[in-house]
Amino acid sequence: MKFFKYLFVGMLFGVILTKSEVISWFRIYEMFRFQSFHMYGVIGSAVVLGIIFIQLIKRMNLKSINGNEIVIEEKKFSISRYLIGGIIFGLGWAMTGACPGPLFALLGNGIGVVAIVILSALAGTYVYGLLRNKLPH
Repeated sequence: MKFFKYLFVGMLFGVILTKSEVISWFRIYEMFRFQSFHMYGVIGSAVVLGIIFIQLIKRMNLKSINGNEIVIEEKKFSISRYLIGGIIFGLGWAMTGACPGPLFALLGNGIGVVAIVILSALAGTYVYGLLRNKLPH
């Protein structure tokens, strides 16, 4: 019963992604060809809201839904970390035509071939977990 709140939030997120057209391959294609501001506006809005909410969490000592303290660890900047990670992320995005965020929304919208991408993402996450200690961070 306690997982229904997460299911509800996930479904709401999927509806928002669908209605805002960010799951559309055409919108992603437009973005990479610099033909439309739509996706840049959505991503930029998310970044600005993320900055605002992180600051609120830090300054107001907000707690999680379960009442636990939210701890945001500082990360050491490393150009290779972001360059390599960005290249891998971008290549995956380009090959699949989808960011990892809306994969389940795409599946829920009846695009069944995305199940292969979801399984591949899970396999990649598993392999990363196995190799994490051996990778530069």
